[in-house]
Amino acid sequence: MKLINYAMAATLACLALSSPVRAESLPTNAIEAVNVAQQGNEVALRIDLKEPLASPPPGFSVANPAKIALDFQSTANALGKNSQAFNLGDLRSMNVVQVGDRTRVVLNLVQNMNYKTRLDGKALYVTLSPIERLADSAAQRSTRFAEESLVGRRHAVNDVIFRRGKDGEGRIVVDLSDSGTGIDIRQQGPNLVVDFMKTTVPDRLRRKLDVLDFATPVTSVETKAFGDNVRMIISPKGVWEHNAYQSDNQFIVEVKQIVEDPNKLVQGSKVGYQGPRVSINYQNGDVRALLRLMAEELNLNAVISETVTGTTTLVLKDVPADQVIDIIFQQKGLDMRKKGNIIMIAPRDEIATREKLDFESKQQISELEPIKHEQFQLNYQKSVDVAKLLAGVASGGGAGGAAGSSAQRILSKRGSAVADSQSNILFVNDIPSKLDEIRSFLKAIDVGARQVLIEARVVEATDSFNRSIGAKLGLINSKSINLGSGVNAIGGTYGPNTGTVTITDGVRKEVSNPGILTQTPMVGVNLPSFASTGGTMAFSLFNSALTRILNVEIAALESDGLGKVISSPRVITANNVKAKIEDGTEVPYVVCTESTTGRTCTVSFKPAKLSLEATPQITPEGTVRMALVVKKEEPDWTRAIAGNPPIKSSIVETNVVVENGGTVVIGGVFITDSQDIIEKVPLLGDIPYLGWLFKYKNDTGKRRELLVFITPRVISDKMRFD
Repeated sequence: MKLINYAMAATLACLALSSPVRAESLPTNAIEAVNVAQQGNEVALRIDLKEPLASPPPGFSVANPAKIALDFQSTANALGKNSQAFNLGDLRSMNVVQVGDRTRVVLNLVQNMNYKTRLDGKALYVTLSPIERLADSAAQRSTRFAEESLVGRRHAVNDVIFRRGKDGEGRIVVDLSDSGTGIDIRQQGPNLVVDFMKTTVPDRLRRKLDVLDFATPVTSVETKAFGDNVRMIISPKGVWEHNAYQSDNQFIVEVKQIVEDPNKLVQGSKVGYQGPRVSINYQNGDVRALLRLMAEELNLNAVISETVTGTTTLVLKDVPADQVIDIIFQQKGLDMRKKGNIIMIAPRDEIATREKLDFESKQQISELEPIKHEQFQLNYQKSVDVAKLLAGVASGGGAGGAAGSSAQRILSKRGSAVADSQSNILFVNDIPSKLDEIRSFLKAIDVGARQVLIEARVVEATDSFNRSIGAKLGLINSKSINLGSGVNAIGGTYGPNTGTVTITDGVRKEVSNPGILTQTPMVGVNLPSFASTGGTMAFSLFNSALTRILNVEIAALESDGLGKVISSPRVITANNVKAKIEDGTEVPYVVCTESTTGRTCTVSFKPAKLSLEATPQITPEGTVRMALVVKKEEPDWTRAIAGNPPIKSSIVETNVVVENGGTVVIGGVFITDSQDIIEKVPLLGDIPYLGWLFKYKNDTGKRRELLVFITPRVISDKMRFD
């Protein structure tokens, strides 16, 4: 992994010199001589001391710049000098710094090296050996965002677009000719540099874009040809972080401003530790000195409390410096607070006690601070409701909107608010700090509410189907029947028939001939009646003497009907305010009760209406979130009981998000009703095939569907649709 260069020599000297001077015992040991010799690829140092050491001195190494530090406790510098140059192999020089009874030996190296220590009598041997170059070359290799996948092919930048994101970040969108372009991205000084490998750029895009007016952290974007590559230089301002990603042929870089958190060592939204990597072999060393060193590695201005004491032992390799501080905090129960660019490190209990004292002092100041008066002219909210809200009194509506008796009080204990409903002015008496808070609060809530027009189209579609078939039989008998006078027969009446007979002598005489049929009788078969006339087909069967005729009539009906009932209620309401619209009637119900005094009947009403309830909320993206309740109720008089009809209702209740001016179907109720009815003459209707002459069949089907279409429109202040 690539390491960051940091100057450590001055740091180590300052750390040693900045330690507080305390009355300590005189050193019992001393460094008398240092000898260096090269043995192949290794460099050996012999440090001669006045007295033998009980254990090897604690030490730590810094990867870049390469240095090794050894701390000798209760040891003086008897060399007579503080530095010595060697220039032997990878060892450049040595610095020896004594503070109190401690002496630190710093070995300055050409490159990072491993070291081993060994005690031999009064001498300490330090062996420096090189690190494998494979890992070092991998650490120094440039990290690419995307490797080139189409090797040997020339790529091109087609367009460069700058946009402002929804959170205020700067977005640079680069359209590439293909997705196989190799991309390098790195931070170089205050700028962000992006290189597109083996890529060309047209002349119209070789320019510097001034994007300061977009109000993002990016001030300019410069695109230019750089040899066989294309280089883009992004110049941000302030404290920022970047995020880069590629989607097909688009490469996107987002530069976002960092909002500093005073309780975090590393700012920004990136996960994990980001400090420079260090290697530490710290044996029983001072915690304060190690914290100073890590603060310098992170370029932090640190103030370490005098109560931070103790020693620690750390053996770490290639670990971020901020992670080292986190480990020390966990070991020693420490914490930090940041003010500006200065951090204060102290035990957790000490920081908690100090913050508690600060809060108590602020509370005492608020109780002694003089009261000031200020008046606020409200434009949209009602001053009476706002006064109740400031005082923590629950309000039924308006700006308060507080529900329950446990509303939070915004005024201080000594503050008060008085409202004038006529002028809509709010008079507030409170301490200056609370007045500033109230001023910001009123600025946030005293704004005109945006309005939303909600149109609901309620469509009720019906589909009915009916199919019936049946038959009728009829018998006509035209032959005279000799029966007694006044005898009734099926199909007609029989009685005397008077006729005229001519006598041979020319005299006409009328004689009575009883038992002659007076009218043509019809003998019928009673079958089930048809539900509807429908289409009919008839035919007759008769004998050769034309005396008897059999009529057969077959009727069939098939009908299919579609119908739609459309209602379109519309309502306008303010943002986050519930609105309701109803249309319909109330159906009376008669309820009778029996008692000892007699029967008592009362009339009550039940609504049967089409209603729409909507609570819209305009989102920052411009869409509309709606809580909707749509009801369609109607009485069903065909199923009335004692004159009281049941209420058929269709209800849709949902919460949806719709774009401004868009339409969404929020629900559908689908009901299917099918019936098969057969009426027949007993026995005769069960005869195979011929039984259809003696029975009637009716198939009916009904389908009903309710659909609700919702269209919200945000209304601007100028009474036009956005």
